[in-house]
Amino acid sequence: MLKKIPSQKVLFLDIETVPEFQFWKELPEDWQLLWTKKVEKQLKEDETPEEFYGNRAGILAEFGKIICISCGLIIDDHKIRLKSFYGDGESQILKEFSEMISGKYFDSNLILCAHNGKEFDFPFLARRFIINGLEIPKALDLQGKKPWEVPHLDTMELWKFGDYKHFTSLNLLAAVLGIPTPKDDIDGSQVASVYYEDRDLERIKTYCEKDVLTVAQIFRKFRGEDLLERED
Repeated sequence: MLKKIPSQKVLFLDIETVPEFQFWKELPEDWQLLWTKKVEKQLKEDETPEEFYGNRAGILAEFGKIICISCGLIIDDHKIRLKSFYGDGESQILKEFSEMISGKYFDSNLILCAHNGKEFDFPFLARRFIINGLEIPKALDLQGKKPWEVPHLDTMELWKFGDYKHFTSLNLLAAVLGIPTPKDDIDGSQVASVYYEDRDLERIKTYCEKDVLTVAQIFRKFRGEDLLERED
């Protein structure tokens, strides 16, 4: 089934997100209360909402924002082209991404692919489109669609083979499949500090693109195909 999907219609992607406010104390008082209510059942013993904010706000669409969307497209049998939308203006990032995936090249046949995309990347994107007052692109608008009509691929879900309790990180799956990856300059837990403290968006973009390439390589492995080279 996977081999029947035209590679040129699959867009591999990854997003990087950070808390909308760097520090808990910057949240308006009513938002502090909303945060506390949102996470109260997830707090560990002796853990405060403020401490939890620093660790988790960036992965909740109500309290986080997107600073980078990286995409990859297979352009021939052995190369992939990468493109990133990144910066401080989330609305502009989303607009540019939407223009690309709504263009004539993809038409109505676009298939999005990410690792854990169905649980994180795709819903986070859709929610932030709404929060920014933007129309959700057709490829992300799932309202009224049956599960088998959703044009999304998730490499983590493919690896589960129906085992819904099983979680495998992108790096672990790449290692298991023998996919070489460069040593990580940063990991997901460091993105917020690199953004707010170092102000190094280029470093975050590079990290995000590396993950997109890894997702595409895993897709190729699932199909029994050779690994890709990045287009210069």
